Amino acid sequence: MATSQPDQADSAPAIMDYQFPSGDLQLSGHLAEPTEGPHNAPGLLLCHGFPVRGRESPQSGVSFPELADRIAVELGWVVLAMNFRGCGTAEGNYSMLGWLDDVAAGVAELNRLGVTGVWVAGFGTGGSLAVCEGARNPTVMGVAALATPTDFDDWARNPRRLLLHAREVQVIKDPEFPPSFEDWAGGFKSVHPVEAAARLAPRPLLVVHGDSDDLTPLNDGRALARAHGDAEFRLINGAGHELRHDPRAVAVLLGWLSRQQIAVLAQPTGAEIERAEIERAEIESADAAERVATATPPEPDH
Repeated sequence: MATSQPDQADSAPAIMDYQFPSGDLQLSGHLAEPTEGPHNAPGLLLCHGFPVRGRESPQSGVSFPELADRIAVELGWVVLAMNFRGCGTAEGNYSMLGWLDDVAAGVAELNRLGVTGVWVAGFGTGGSLAVCEGARNPTVMGVAALATPTDFDDWARNPRRLLLHAREVQVIKDPEFPPSFEDWAGGFKSVHPVEAAARLAPRPLLVVHGDSDDLTPLNDGRALARAHGDAEFRLINGAGHELRHDPRAVAVLLGWLSRQQIAVLAQPTGAEIERAEIERAEIESADAAERVATATPPEPDH
């Protein structure tokens, strides 16, 4: 069951003060809502990337609550900024497929809150998993992928090195984890963002990449956009991998979300479609009755 901590003072920075389930685990997050509440508002799931040295697990996604609050206030969205398992105060240990399940859990949580639709935005590894979840989950309305790798082949080739790194950055804390190293390592070969981007279409995809990204090649971003076929691709000149902290990238994301909201509002709701169908049937019935009433009777036989 989702829980939230008491409101912080207005001057205090937003924190990961919300909890929601992912399987048997409790994940941490920050829920930002517009003043009118979650109903009749779109929902956005924000996914951070993989921790690095100097910004280990405890610091994962610490700036995302601020972004969530901004989107809620400026655009009127319900935004859940989440911590993956093993990050922040979220329970569990890192695995690629476990993180993909966590994205699904975040989408389910927003749907449970009663939003009008769910979009997912991810940075780095979070962007890859956002695209993959969007491809397999028809309830996802659209995806934004920023500084997103298209594969994890390097991790798959050197899984023991990645396991050591995961322990160093504290996303794996249990010394007995993983119970099966082969299954854990196999997860890297199960995530295919490029193929997922193709399956995501025709739902919208935003791809944002910095031309000075030293971690994820620019060609990865271009490959994602090309696989989708109709993605919005935005190149940020001079930007590196940390697009969360680039105001130009954030502005691109907010502009895309605003356009998504306008597009959804322009579409008729199910109730409006049903009402229009009833009105059309009533008009057709009235027209048919009028034609019968005004028809010229046949001449009598002599």
